[in-house]
Amino acid sequence: MLKQLNFRYRTIFICVAIQFLLMSSLLISTASSEENASNPLAKVKNTDVRYQYLDLDNGRVNDVFLDGAFMALDSLKIKYEVHYWETDVTDESENNLESATLKGIYFPTEGAWGDVEYRVALGLDWIVDLGEQDKGIGSGSDQLAPFAGIAMVIGGTTLIPLVQQFFDYSGEDVNTTSFRLIALKPLPQKMWLKLDAKVPIDWEHDQAVPARAELQFGKSINKSVGVYVDGLVGIGSDRPYDWGIGTGLRFNY
Repeated sequence: MLKQLNFRYRTIFICVAIQFLLMSSLLISTASSEENASNPLAKVKNTDVRYQYLDLDNGRVNDVFLDGAFMALDSLKIKYEVHYWETDVTDESENNLESATLKGIYFPTEGAWGDVEYRVALGLDWIVDLGEQDKGIGSGSDQLAPFAGIAMVIGGTTLIPLVQQFFDYSGEDVNTTSFRLIALKPLPQKMWLKLDAKVPIDWEHDQAVPARAELQFGKSINKSVGVYVDGLVGIGSDRPYDWGIGTGLRFNY
């Protein structure tokens, strides 16, 4: 009974927090409307409605989620995510809220090295598990994840190396160091191509490396709306999934 009440309390708290952020984002002007929101270090304000299908060794995951951001200050960005899963990894179809994430990103400095524009970022993820492990949903732990990265624009292409450390503060033990590289290339006719490669090292599970990569192709329909498709692939013997596909609808403010 206590577990159910705790789950409901956290769910209500996260939903209220997300609603507050969405309302706040309508009141705060973005720093630059020309940056692409697919760059996590861009100074933009957006809400994406996304869907991804993931093919696993023992089943599937249908992930429906909100992914958005706004600028609280010129040097402080807030991102948020809420995930809802449907999966059959227990041999029965189960569905539930999976997780919610609040991310604060601080930009201590930005400028240019010759022709290379750069922006340094320091941040922290607060990840709340909302799932039920007996249904195959959720990680079983609430986590904090500090990170550091830099965005560099080289010849029109944005390169973003990031490193992040995940650890639990409740639930299952988590100790994972993740290395991430994003490459974002603008294309003609307001289109873009993005590669997002992640190489985590899971120190709690014999240094497993559940690596994966995502390729995104998108197009801005106008200044307010964009659409994109994702292709996903797991890499190596510890991969979290075999392959996946996805789509997203973006609203810029």
